[in-house]
Amino acid sequence: MASKQRSLGNAKAAKDDEFYTQLSDIEKEMRHYKKHFKGKVVYLNCDDPRESEFFHYFSYNFEKLGLKKLIAACYKSQDIDLFSTEDSEQAVYLEYTGDKDGDRIPSRDEIEVQPLTGDGDFRSPESIALLQQADIVVTNPPFSLFREYIAQLIAHDKQFIVLGNMNAVAYKEIWSHIKADRLWLGVTRTGTGQMWFRVSENFPVKSGQKIGDDGHRYQTIGNTAWFTNVDHAKRHEELILYKTYNPQEYPHYDNFDAIEVAKTVEIPVDYEGVMGVPVTFLGKYNPDQFEILGTDESDFPATKTYRGKRKVVNGVPVRSNTGSGGAYVRADSFGSGTYFDVGYPLRRTYKRIFIRRKSVAE
Repeated sequence: MASKQRSLGNAKAAKDDEFYTQLSDIEKEMRHYKKHFKGKVVYLNCDDPRESEFFHYFSYNFEKLGLKKLIAACYKSQDIDLFSTEDSEQAVYLEYTGDKDGDRIPSRDEIEVQPLTGDGDFRSPESIALLQQADIVVTNPPFSLFREYIAQLIAHDKQFIVLGNMNAVAYKEIWSHIKADRLWLGVTRTGTGQMWFRVSENFPVKSGQKIGDDGHRYQTIGNTAWFTNVDHAKRHEELILYKTYNPQEYPHYDNFDAIEVAKTVEIPVDYEGVMGVPVTFLGKYNPDQFEILGTDESDFPATKTYRGKRKVVNGVPVRSNTGSGGAYVRADSFGSGTYFDVGYPLRRTYKRIFIRRKSVAE
């Protein structure tokens, strides 16, 4: 009984982590990689092909992209109905090798469906065997397993284009790959990275939901981004800069030889030293223009303080108690969220990436 309860609990957790990407979002990103798909085996290892728009995109564009084979694996029913019940689900995988009858439509008799003996988890031996056949993996993996998922792809030396939460760049396992240029951000992000995903009718009711024009429920997930190791032209576009360096606007850190840059667009065009920039810089990062040196959390002991700077009201430094973290002051003239040391233990305020111009590094 305990084993069955654990199994049901795992199934529920998987359902809560199940988001279906919209076709429009897939099309916007994939158009930047079309030349990379020719003659390749594409594997969708976290997608039910009966529901997945990833399968729709690649099957209907199979000939146009020049694919060799399309594989999709999932833990879902083979029934055509969406969101099948728990007791009818079976792990299956599908293979599609292109149109056979000339109508350019992937029909059921052209798609080979095979059962899996296991549960279809991307970490299972059967799924890994399918992964080994693939050239490029494209999917929306479980965000809660993102570290493990990316580690598997890199361990098997696979190219990939997958969705994840932008916060994942702070994971040390993910950051190590970004720093080593084994992983970077994709092209498209909507505003702050907010995307809408279709969810099942039994998905938990949460904030940020709506009913679409198609009658389905949709859940928004802010700060969503594409992660990839497939090169694209946008990655090599030069970041146009317009501001010049001055020490008043770009103060140095107290304990690390670098200047603070509040916004990516404010990177000074004439500064040749190390600069601390926000995480959003990764969306504009051109490896031909800049070198990533590390972060303040994992590589360098830099703090967000600047010697001798305090906010003063009526001649008195303003202090704000942070409990066990000590005290700090806010200096609004340097922007919201910038704090300066007042002699007490300092609490970190936000992550910084340290960069340097590539020409200087070379």
